[in-house]
Amino acid sequence: MTDADADIPHESQPDAPGELPPIVEYPDDTLAAALERHGIALPSEQVAPLARYHELVCEWNEKLNLTRHTSFEKFVGRDVVDSLKVAAHLDPGTSVIDVGTGGGVPGVILKIVRPDLQVTLTDTVGKKVRAVDDIVRRIPLDAQVHNCRAQDILEMRKVGALVVRAVAPLDKLLTWFTPYQRGIEKMLVIKGPSWVDERYEARQKRLLNSWDLRKVEEWPLPGTHSQSVLLELKRKADPRS
Repeated sequence: MTDADADIPHESQPDAPGELPPIVEYPDDTLAAALERHGIALPSEQVAPLARYHELVCEWNEKLNLTRHTSFEKFVGRDVVDSLKVAAHLDPGTSVIDVGTGGGVPGVILKIVRPDLQVTLTDTVGKKVRAVDDIVRRIPLDAQVHNCRAQDILEMRKVGALVVRAVAPLDKLLTWFTPYQRGIEKMLVIKGPSWVDERYEARQKRLLNSWDLRKVEEWPLPGTHSQSVLLELKRKADPRS
């Protein structure tokens, strides 16, 4: 989750004509009710820290513009749903770097619903890092928070997965991380309907020559006629090996 001005950049123009379906808001809503509406069943030991996370994000949001997803409906329908889609494609015990975590999505939610994961949250904006570090400590969660680029960590160690949401177009991501791809088992990137155009741009620039890209999940993007997608990128096998 990046800053509110780039809330969800994949939330672009609808890909079908007609009136957009509204995002319904629910007076006196609760986290439990929002989870139930979206068909999400989590054990109580995960719901409690998830509620605490939402509370702390809203608290920090009064001082720092972290997110527009302050209602339970938007928090669950966007942040929790997106994070669970990513979680389903991570093996047990995977080391994960959340690239440009912003307010902590998906990294914080991943650590809550998948405590087996080794989660590192990175961002280059110091005020966001201070907020997320405070949130992680107060939940509390066993996750690392660093004021740096993900590349700085990849200089020192390999990682099982990079997870990316609302950070940059695909060509920029590939430019940033191709030099480190031998140290990345896979990259999981949440995108919206613009992903097809972004893939085209990346191919035109030959940035996908060393990557295998496939769409592994697709789900409705609330408030639009469009779909969110989860892209998986892995380094192509070296034909000489």
